[in-house]
Amino acid sequence: MSGIKKVVLAYSGGLDTSVIVKWLQETYQCEVVTFTADIGQGEEVEPARAKAQAMGVKEIYIEDLREEFVRDYVFPMFRANTIYEGEYLLGTSIARPLIAKRLVEIAEETGADAISHGATGKGNDQVRFELGAYALKPGIQVIAPWREWELNSREKLMAFCEDHEIPVDFTSKKKKSPYSMDANLLHISYEGGNLEDPWWEAEEDMWRWSVSPENAPDQPTYITLTYEKGDIVAIDGERLSPAEVLARLNKLGGDNGVGRLDIVENRYVGMKSRGCYETPGGTIMLPAHRAIESLTLDRESAHLKDSVMPKYAELLYNGYWWSPERLALQKLIDATQEHVNGEVRVKLYKGHVAVVGRRSDNDSLFDASIATFEDDAGAYNQKDAEGFIKLNALRLRIAAKNGRKLS
Repeated sequence: MSGIKKVVLAYSGGLDTSVIVKWLQETYQCEVVTFTADIGQGEEVEPARAKAQAMGVKEIYIEDLREEFVRDYVFPMFRANTIYEGEYLLGTSIARPLIAKRLVEIAEETGADAISHGATGKGNDQVRFELGAYALKPGIQVIAPWREWELNSREKLMAFCEDHEIPVDFTSKKKKSPYSMDANLLHISYEGGNLEDPWWEAEEDMWRWSVSPENAPDQPTYITLTYEKGDIVAIDGERLSPAEVLARLNKLGGDNGVGRLDIVENRYVGMKSRGCYETPGGTIMLPAHRAIESLTLDRESAHLKDSVMPKYAELLYNGYWWSPERLALQKLIDATQEHVNGEVRVKLYKGHVAVVGRRSDNDSLFDASIATFEDDAGAYNQKDAEGFIKLNALRLRIAAKNGRKLS
């Protein structure tokens, strides 16, 4: 790490990254550029400017990336119906490649030698940030303070703040959540504290975005989602931008107790981790997208997508958004979405999401004249099924005739 003169830091303005600013200045005797991304975390990001200025930072980047985040990262992920280990909608994972991209771009704009982040040495985010950075700028240097310093507890971080007169809100008496939280427009996550006991039930006041299903309205909420090429472009007939779509669905889902998740997941670094997540909008988007695909995708295309989805999800979770294999899979997935157009009607009720209708005027492959249980007027000849069945049974019949045992 010799020769480091300027570093771009992914800066939230919170305790950890505020300590990192001063630590970088002292340890590397370098200039620090701060980058704060608004990706819909629901908190004001502008105060980060004053905090950075108070520590002598001259170049401060604060950017609204909400539309880019949803349009170029969240929506492509949902076209694949992506879900990790059967439950997790990858809310944290999908935000990291965008932040990594901007870190590298800002490093180039400012002539910085390195980038830095506040991810710990135990987690997935260090991998995601750094894999993305190296893919986009192979020669970039990365400083990960949590892998270098000895400030390995909140108490030590607080003491460092006091010694260096670092202005962070957490030094006040204001009540702070006992959990480590990360939020963006897709989700909010909770880890640490009592959640480190997998038997512990999260208390009700932990959740920020949703009411409990028990306290949700007694009447269901119906919404209609309009799809164009696999993406939601309107809700109840009102056309919205990608970020507006997700924000609206978060509100509708949260108001109806939708989107809470409590899981133990397998981190890429090898350990298991218990986390709780609120993903109201995403929890609506996943079954709704599958519903419009069920109407407009042919069987083999749908099954092919389903077969590659676990690999796609694993790539995202592990930080390989910028890998050639993810990009190749994305081209396959996007190619299937050309005819995924139409509307899906969804019912939200006390934590539950139910698809209750789907239609596509121009791209539906559902033919009622063939599928009907009534007289189909010769649209389908049922006698054809006999030969179809016998041909598909041929290998089974030959094996059985030769005495092959099935158990």
